[in-house]
Amino acid sequence: MNRLREFLEKINTKVGFSGLVRYDEPMALHTTFRVGGPADVWVQADAAVFPDYAAALLRAAADEAIPVFILGHGANLVVPDTGLRGIVLDTGAWAGVMSGANAVSGTAPALRIRSGTEVDAAVEAAAQEGAGALAFLAGMPASIGGAVYMNARCYGRSVSDTLIEVEILDEAFQRTIVPFRPEDYGYKKSPFQNRAALILSATFRPEPRPLAEIWLEIEAHRQDRERKGHYRFPSAGSVFKNNRAFGKPTGQIIDELGLCGLGFGGAEVAPWHGNIIINTGTATAADIRALVDELISRVHAALGITLEPEILFVPPHSPVIAA
Repeated sequence: MNRLREFLEKINTKVGFSGLVRYDEPMALHTTFRVGGPADVWVQADAAVFPDYAAALLRAAADEAIPVFILGHGANLVVPDTGLRGIVLDTGAWAGVMSGANAVSGTAPALRIRSGTEVDAAVEAAAQEGAGALAFLAGMPASIGGAVYMNARCYGRSVSDTLIEVEILDEAFQRTIVPFRPEDYGYKKSPFQNRAALILSATFRPEPRPLAEIWLEIEAHRQDRERKGHYRFPSAGSVFKNNRAFGKPTGQIIDELGLCGLGFGGAEVAPWHGNIIINTGTATAADIRALVDELISRVHAALGITLEPEILFVPPHSPVIAA
């Protein structure tokens, strides 16, 4: 820990850091599941310094072999009960929606949104500009960076359907524009899942529509999520990806096998939705991992199909299916 303190103090002084630094910060405070042990160091740089600070921090950490974990809003994340070693860089203060031409590439018309922006805030800001491109994401508890990284999909649309380009800190710690190429994206897949890059912003087509029409769509999606119980308990929304080859949604498969209500410790399959795992109040990351493994195993045993988790385990988790 002393090494980390000295390292961070040196970088922060050199770059002129402004923001928040906390040691032994519980990650349960930063994930929608409300689980996760302490991070050695949690850092949230102010927007005024974020890109330069992130580049300096990531470069120096690579030289010193200090792990850095990039955190958005923690909406799809299961952090281990033992926490995270090294530094957690929180993007939450790097937020904002810029209308008009993209300040980096000149693309116009466009909506350029910083990666730390909360999705719902981006949806509302876009709507005020008469842009309906992001309305399908309404009610999703995530950051724009996380939504791009996951190529988030709901209500029949994906982030990639309206994406123009993404600005990143690349592997050489340089600000780089990555133009959208449809072949790089798939169902909840993006090229950034295979890169050691930090998403800084994303630019979207605005898709102008009447403001009243956009707000009707936003409210409809929010109410639908409310009806489905997304906010009743801490959760990460859908746990497993849907696969068309299975013939029906994953939640329906789990429900029809009588697995709603199945629990491990404080983690439980939502009684009202088979593809949501909830934290009933005392869940640990280990409980969630065990329940995910059990669901995969039982569905495979009953139907011969293998569910693929949508939520991200840190570190990555490969469940074992009994033969």
